Amino acid sequence: MMKEECLICSAPLKYMEKEMVMECAICHKKEESKTCCEHGHYVCNECHTRGIDAIFRVCNDETSKNPIEIVEKMMAMPFCHMHGPEHHVMVGAALLTAYRNAGGEIDLSTALVELMKRGKQVPGGACGFWGACGAGLSSGMFVSIISHSTPLTIEPFALSHKMTATSLSKIADVGGPRCCKRGSYLSILAAIDFVEAKFGISMERSNVRCKHYHNNNQCIGLRCPFMASPTP
Repeated sequence: MMKEECLICSAPLKYMEKEMVMECAICHKKEESKTCCEHGHYVCNECHTRGIDAIFRVCNDETSKNPIEIVEKMMAMPFCHMHGPEHHVMVGAALLTAYRNAGGEIDLSTALVELMKRGKQVPGGACGFWGACGAGLSSGMFVSIISHSTPLTIEPFALSHKMTATSLSKIADVGGPRCCKRGSYLSILAAIDFVEAKFGISMERSNVRCKHYHNNNQCIGLRCPFMASPTP
């Protein structure tokens, strides 16, 4: 039985070399994309992340200092699919929430709005087409927000780039094909260490054992660090 791929018919997705004008099967918006399912269905980023605003309630009410626990709660919500651009928001949102709860001085509500705005601009498939997984980019957005980075700052500019580079390096070391859950876990664990070293804020961490592999048609099995053994 085919596991979830296309949100319309569950058929496998295919990725094309050249962009084509596609019509979203849900909202009927037309835009260029390299992605559709084998039956031709295309779902735009906006429709794929419909319902993601629910994370504001989750994050604002959350008391955990563990971003893995927080992102797992998001992954269990109806808006989250096995793969998709929702992860480009969820990683940074979980980190912002845990950072605040661990003593980081931020206005969480304002920070979440900014993270949502930035994360939703990263399209699905960025991992393969841009050479930058959206989950890894989300960890960089998180550091950019807590450090008040802009294109003209010095140290915050460097820190946000280093965070993204660290996350992407961890993701690259495992290799493809993509897994949004794996990329999210790797980016969050990298950020926990990075923030403690650079900002002196100690978020909590937990062993990660993947609960989602049965929904991933491209699961890499024991090559994934979250299948082979718990993360220390």
